[in-house]
Amino acid sequence: MKPLLFVLIIVSCFAQCLLGQMTAKPNILFIAVDDLKPIMGCYGNKGIKTPNIDRLAKMGTTFMNNHCQQAVCGPTRASLLTGKRPDATKIYDLKTQMRDMNPNILTLPQYFTQNNYQTVGIGKLFHPSSAIDKVDPISWSIPYLNPSPEDYANNLGEPTNGQYQDPFIKKTFVKKRKPRTGPVDEDIPTSIKGPSSECIDVPDHAYDDGVYALKAKAQMIKMSKEKAPFLMAVGFQKPHLPFVAPKKYWDLYDRESMPLASFQEHAKNSPLIAYHKSGELLNYPDIPASVTLSGDSLRIGLTVAKQKELIHGYYAAVSYMDAQVGILLNTLDSLGITNNTIVVLWGDHGWHLGDHDLWVKHSTYEQATRSPLIISAPGIKAGKSSSPTEHVDIFPTLCQLAGLPIPKDLDGVSLTPVMRNNKLSVKEFAMSQYPRRLKNEEAKKLGYTNPQLMGYSLRTDKYRYTLWMNHFTSKSPFDAKKVYATELYDYTKDPLEKINVANEPEYAKISSSLNEKMIQFFKSQLN
Repeated sequence: MKPLLFVLIIVSCFAQCLLGQMTAKPNILFIAVDDLKPIMGCYGNKGIKTPNIDRLAKMGTTFMNNHCQQAVCGPTRASLLTGKRPDATKIYDLKTQMRDMNPNILTLPQYFTQNNYQTVGIGKLFHPSSAIDKVDPISWSIPYLNPSPEDYANNLGEPTNGQYQDPFIKKTFVKKRKPRTGPVDEDIPTSIKGPSSECIDVPDHAYDDGVYALKAKAQMIKMSKEKAPFLMAVGFQKPHLPFVAPKKYWDLYDRESMPLASFQEHAKNSPLIAYHKSGELLNYPDIPASVTLSGDSLRIGLTVAKQKELIHGYYAAVSYMDAQVGILLNTLDSLGITNNTIVVLWGDHGWHLGDHDLWVKHSTYEQATRSPLIISAPGIKAGKSSSPTEHVDIFPTLCQLAGLPIPKDLDGVSLTPVMRNNKLSVKEFAMSQYPRRLKNEEAKKLGYTNPQLMGYSLRTDKYRYTLWMNHFTSKSPFDAKKVYATELYDYTKDPLEKINVANEPEYAKISSSLNEKMIQFFKSQLN
């Protein structure tokens, strides 16, 4: 009987351990990437090298038609991290503080903290201008992680301006320059920066993202020993300008083979208000010399050589960031916790690489709003979904995957059904928006008492329908008299957005249908 009793005890212990693993709350690795457009291999780009993100895609669901709520860092991150649209957060710029507008707003990490998760962040998660002390301390159970000078390779210390390690740049090109003052406007350069790129032979942890990955690795090792599950949030800064990455990542590419945007014009029949002067790029002092067009048309016409240099830099910065993602995934593997960890990777918005003669973000066009989203969760097979999805869906999705109640007032919906069946769709369209301002003389000419416009852009599986509204938000009743301009693009026939067909007779029924969907969306936001 004794051997049998011993066997029964062993089996019972094993069963209890297995049951504990099955019922334990999953960990969450939450990876945010600044200015990353869906340009990785898993999104169909064969020219870029992103083996680690592609590896994550083979573990989870890749959302092919995902869109941000506003294509600029502060508003889109505030929306994603609260599950609320910009008209609810009231964050439309890079200067408004989130809790000034909504003192009691609930953030995603804050909610997981309240539900007994260890939560900690490092890097850029909230935009610093939108959060208290740049990080919203109430959101985290563990104090925010910050690099120290000794964390950087070869005794280089912290990068100058948070970016540069080249000794010449650090000594002569940045420190002597002082920030300009002026209005916050993406079309008006307001600060002097260093060059738009840097390529030197240094280790990955000479720069912030490399340090973030190593410190996040150490933190995950520490938290994995605790009983409570963890949410480790890591905010990588690249490929945000300037395009700074160790030389080995630049060496992965041939500059002359960099793919230029095939359509570099404004769309036919499109309103000028939809475009901008690529002002954020013009902040970098090496750029103006490569501008060939006057700013009157909002086009800048960069030389081919400068375009290729920038695209080369963007690709190098993406590959550098991808290597840091690999460190995080390898850490999960080495700890043996990959199978009990939800991994979500997202880019805060897209990025124009010369299409429409636009650079950076700040628009309602496809290359600015379409954003990468990959979610891997225990027990769910990998796949790809073409369903329209939005950044506001991430909060409720993580709640459901973690077995937590979904807060009732979120604007998004859980994507778990789509992850389990990639043929399903949980919504008809994704909604993005972007503010603009008319010149005072044009506003006066039109009889507007307020020059502010807001472009609301509705993206279905086939179309993009945009209404530019004067002095309007979705928290007020719709008034057709406030419509300043309308855009419609048919992606089945015109994937590059060459022609605005909003007023074409053959698209009358489609325009009318999408306009009705837009009005119904506005009505849904009033409560």
